[in-house]
Amino acid sequence: MTVRMAWVCALLAVVAAVIPPALSAKRAKEPSAAARAARADLSSVPFGVFLASDWRGPHLLGAFESWLGAEVRVGRTYVPGEAWNALGGPDFVLQPWMRWRAAKPGRMLVLNVPMVMPNEGDLPDEAVSVLLNAGADGAFDPYFDRLARTLVAGRAPDTVIVPGWEMNGLTYSSRCSADPPAWQAYWRRIVAVMRAVPGQRFRFDFSPNRGPDAIGWTECYPGDDVVDIIGMDSYDQGPGHRFADYVDQPYGLEAQADFAAAHRKPISFPEWGLFRYGDRPEFVRDMLDWIARHDVAYHSIVDYCPHGVWQCPANPRSSRVFRQLMRDPGFRRGPSAPPTTPPAPAPEPSGSGSPGSQPRPAVTDAPAAAPPAA
Repeated sequence: MTVRMAWVCALLAVVAAVIPPALSAKRAKEPSAAARAARADLSSVPFGVFLASDWRGPHLLGAFESWLGAEVRVGRTYVPGEAWNALGGPDFVLQPWMRWRAAKPGRMLVLNVPMVMPNEGDLPDEAVSVLLNAGADGAFDPYFDRLARTLVAGRAPDTVIVPGWEMNGLTYSSRCSADPPAWQAYWRRIVAVMRAVPGQRFRFDFSPNRGPDAIGWTECYPGDDVVDIIGMDSYDQGPGHRFADYVDQPYGLEAQADFAAAHRKPISFPEWGLFRYGDRPEFVRDMLDWIARHDVAYHSIVDYCPHGVWQCPANPRSSRVFRQLMRDPGFRRGPSAPPTTPPAPAPEPSGSGSPGSQPRPAVTDAPAAAPPAA
């Protein structure tokens, strides 16, 4: 070793000795330029969180924002699926959310709306087909007209409507596989009725499950003129185990992105979250990275157990990653910010479709459908 090299090594040893270990670790953990760029892209995508369908949802948003350190711009709720008279939009669900939407410019309300009642009533395909055809013939027009007028009058005329979500599965009665042509015609009828209401600026989100299910979701697509966003509900569950599986599988994330690009539509993720594989921070990280790298109109995590990151204490590692990636350094809490302690975890969904109940992700155990045509 030369004298010069020995002097350099000694100098490096001194520097290493005087730098505090915590500072060294902190520097080592600083995000890369690519990570910072992805985070910047992510901060521009409107995001939401499902906390509850009724007044509790907007009531809890302030506490969630304080915990996260970022503003929630997307309000997420569901029209109850028990009975037809709820389809027009019950006040105890719509009124709190419309007030939240109208309170600040730039907010977005996203509303899932069943097409068939009862939406979780285990109706046979024959009954679903009859109801879909009746809807296509206009039997349920008054409900959708009333819903549209309620939203416009409540200063939420630009609500994103998600009719018959997860239509490619079997979880809900508003499914497509029972009669695809009737389902498509009924969707078109819903859009025509709601767009006919003066003052509306609704957008309509076509949102299937990720992956193969009871029917390929492209077979349910009702047409570019009645769809504004190509959505997808994507939980950390099969088919597949790795995030790459979720991307590459038939009717998966890549298929959604390609289909949307071909039809010149943005994509969305109205529901996403943890599920079958437990507390997997890598899924959260990969999902947020995917969102940051695509043309996403909005995304919304579901926050009850086992899916969530705030109300569900079973997912501490995923919670830390979500907070780290979603935190906005420019966010400032208001003078009366609510406490950051989450409420008691919500109970598991009963599947009853009762007002304020949780969305129920489909279990994708159906036979694989054929992949979409290239």
